[in-house]
Amino acid sequence: MTDQTEIVIFDTTMRDGEQSPGASMTHNEKLALGELLETMGVHVIEAGFPAASVGDFEAVSEIARRAKSATICGLARSTPGDIDRCAAAVRHAAKPRIHTFISTSPVHMKHKLKMGPNAVLEAVGRSVAQARNLVDDVEWSPEDATRTEFDFLCKCIDAAITSGATTINIPDTVGYSHPEEYGNLIRRLRETIPDSDKVIWSTHCHNDLGLAVANSIAGVQHGARQVECTINGLGERAGNAALEEVVMAFNVRRDDLPFKTGLDTSRLASASHMVSRITGFPVQYNKAIVGKNAFAHESGIHQDGMLKNAETYEIMRPEDVGVSKTSLVMGKHSGRHAFRDKLESLGYELDKDSLNEAFKRFKELADKKKHVFDDDLIALVDDQLSAIGERISFEKLRVVAGSEGPQTADLSVLVDGESHSITTEGNGPVDAVFNAIRQIVPHQGKLDLFQVSAVTGGTDAQADVHVRRKGEGIMATGRSSDPDTLVAAAKAYIHALNKLEARRLKRKAA
Repeated sequence: MTDQTEIVIFDTTMRDGEQSPGASMTHNEKLALGELLETMGVHVIEAGFPAASVGDFEAVSEIARRAKSATICGLARSTPGDIDRCAAAVRHAAKPRIHTFISTSPVHMKHKLKMGPNAVLEAVGRSVAQARNLVDDVEWSPEDATRTEFDFLCKCIDAAITSGATTINIPDTVGYSHPEEYGNLIRRLRETIPDSDKVIWSTHCHNDLGLAVANSIAGVQHGARQVECTINGLGERAGNAALEEVVMAFNVRRDDLPFKTGLDTSRLASASHMVSRITGFPVQYNKAIVGKNAFAHESGIHQDGMLKNAETYEIMRPEDVGVSKTSLVMGKHSGRHAFRDKLESLGYELDKDSLNEAFKRFKELADKKKHVFDDDLIALVDDQLSAIGERISFEKLRVVAGSEGPQTADLSVLVDGESHSITTEGNGPVDAVFNAIRQIVPHQGKLDLFQVSAVTGGTDAQADVHVRRKGEGIMATGRSSDPDTLVAAAKAYIHALNKLEARRLKRKAA
């Protein structure tokens, strides 16, 4: 890297992001996300942990085959088997990278690794050397770096550089640091370690204290030139640094942060919607950059200022991140061409069959709703895409409810292409619907979350339902939308079941 203002964006949504409880992704979902990330201009895509499962290996391999410009990276522990497996997965990429790591903090070495410092130091040199013999681009990370003794951290990094590492990543694995501390750590390491100028320094910050983005920016200010992040800040516990926030911070504050990423920011909203859809994790309304309220102004003072000049209360334009200014868009008389153009403006490019199905669903929705908004279309298409390739799918539902029980549900679903129907009772209509699903598809576990919200305003608004189920130590989140709340609930529950099965198979394969 010759231009010191250029920042490498390293996306780990498919690896670190997928480690969020319940956030599993299917093979096809990973391929679609990988394509969008590359189209956006993301420089490095960490596509998975190839040694974790057959599914992860296949996803990384296929993303590597399809990539045209992005570096495709796989994660590997310091063991020879992991590194060989990772190399095999990324070998078809035009720009392959192996990212290997080992813990270096006292608490991790003692309780997790059960290894002494000398053994860890030896593993660093051996693993990096092995990886460098397989690919030209090797990244090394000292897990829990911010709680590692400084002198030992320097020894490990020096060993990694000597053995051929090209990128040194400094993870704040548990989100322990604050910006001044983290930035100074990057600076001290660069000043202390010989040949520090021969590698790219990277940040990897977690959000346990809500400081992941701030820490990442501080790291860049002190010499880091790669930022590891995820769409929507997805990740274990409180998540990772949010890609969209990091990128827009550099875009908006060029006066004080003279760095550039080169990403197409107009695709940020699309990426956020996609990740929310495939994981079932909703984006909080007040989420920076991509939240529903990110460009909403309610108070009279703010509205008055906005009418006079948008710059009074907006530091960026909605269109800069791919948010449409116009929300009321279509009705039942809208044609197929207009529908396709609208979807493309929202970031969806569907094949012919998917477009036809989406248009059919749109017409059905337009017959039920007077006005169809952007958010309605997003919910409709997301619901359709999330069901592709699922083993269990919704067919039809009829519910009898009211104050005079019993409440009953007459449900039909497809399981492996075969239709199954049943009528059940419950303590309320939702319970009746879920009882029906449990009888058609027997399974263990409990419902941890059932949440209903409206996609848009009005009494005819679509219901957006989120459910979270846990069984056999596995958690999965399901999401669906429909003008009928109970239909949305049934679809969301089925979506969660499919996710649970996918995660169960992944664990079994591992």
